[in-house]
Amino acid sequence: MSAPAVDAARVGDPGGSEAGGAAAFSDDEVAAVRARFPVLSRTVGAGHALAYLDSGATSQRPDSVLDAERDYLTRSNAAVHRGAHTLAEEATQAYEDARAAVAGFVGLDDDEVVWTRNATEGLNIVALGLSHYGIGAPGPLALRAGDEVVVTEMEHHANLVPWQQACARTGATLRWIGLDDDGRLDLDDLDRVVTGRTKVLAFTHASNVLGTVNPVPRLVAAAKAVGALTVLDACQSVPHFPVALRALDVDLAVFSAHKMLGPTGIGALAGRREVLAALPPVVTGGSMVEKVTMESTTFREPPQRFEAGTPPVSQAIAWHAAVDHLSALGMDRIAAHEHMLTERLLAGVADLPGVRVLGPTTARDRVGAVSVVVEGVHPHDVGQFLDNEGIAVRVGHHCAQPVHRRYGATASTRASVYLYSTTGEVDAFVETLGRVRGYFGAA
Repeated sequence: MSAPAVDAARVGDPGGSEAGGAAAFSDDEVAAVRARFPVLSRTVGAGHALAYLDSGATSQRPDSVLDAERDYLTRSNAAVHRGAHTLAEEATQAYEDARAAVAGFVGLDDDEVVWTRNATEGLNIVALGLSHYGIGAPGPLALRAGDEVVVTEMEHHANLVPWQQACARTGATLRWIGLDDDGRLDLDDLDRVVTGRTKVLAFTHASNVLGTVNPVPRLVAAAKAVGALTVLDACQSVPHFPVALRALDVDLAVFSAHKMLGPTGIGALAGRREVLAALPPVVTGGSMVEKVTMESTTFREPPQRFEAGTPPVSQAIAWHAAVDHLSALGMDRIAAHEHMLTERLLAGVADLPGVRVLGPTTARDRVGAVSVVVEGVHPHDVGQFLDNEGIAVRVGHHCAQPVHRRYGATASTRASVYLYSTTGEVDAFVETLGRVRGYFGAA
């Protein structure tokens, strides 16, 4: 199935006025959006209405996603690509339709999307494959001693640790692009870090801690100039603003269903078919084979080459429903809504004494993940105080210890907005956060 034509605006824009002038949702529209999410109607603690500001960790699911998975399980549950009976044919069709839908959502063809357990597994498949850990002799993409892998200082551990391990296995060297004081990449020395020795440039599209949206075209151009492979962590971008991977010109990318209204247990490794074809399989078994004898085995072409074992059928079908839900709302409008909320959140926090934002303090080139350090109060205490008021946030180092260390923090409290978040929830977060230091005697 061919990918749909890509609008230039649907490449990688974080929203607001830059998103083609799309309007944020009205209060009535937000109310209608929220009515589709059963969990958002519950109360927590001492009868507080739930204010869910932890979508950067995992998003909630609308009834259409819940219904799609349940409908499949109650009507067509069967092993895909195996049986010739009605249920198996229905399951296989729905499973592959889901692949086409998710691929189309990011501007690719269906044979350019590999199902994985999560984005972390996708990154490990690439790092292991390039470490010639897979089947056969090292291929053209294999890392070797003397090669260099470049990441950034803002990476999630999932896009750092696998590359550390790949370098340890192969003798390659890990290098990184640092951060400036404003929470953005320090690109002044990009040409010094990305050199003729660079084999891979792996970087996040949007930071899960800082919210920073990185300049993908500039980074891709630097990599292409030296013949390096580009690997994009798109977990915090694909759910929040229009992203077309082919237009971004990256070689490989990963993203996860559970951050974009879908289920846990499924992610995607996506990218150029010729790059996927050059990667060896690193997990082997059933489903990914072509011919097996007692002496040897040949393997299928991507994407099936990387999908050994029983696949995540019901999860893929639910993900299909999730991208349909997002598309119906409009990614440009979702981006504009989040941009408005992010501006409001940053402005409110800026007025709180003893509260420091990690990352950019304006909503330009930023997503709505806002991490703060509250002077004199541990993030876990901040999170508990907020939870007592019904406000759900993330606390800890968010699987990104180096970026916290860069800004003199061991952990932080993160509020993250999504399409169902409201101005009232943002205001409640700011107001409650403003009382934290006084409560703990740190004011």
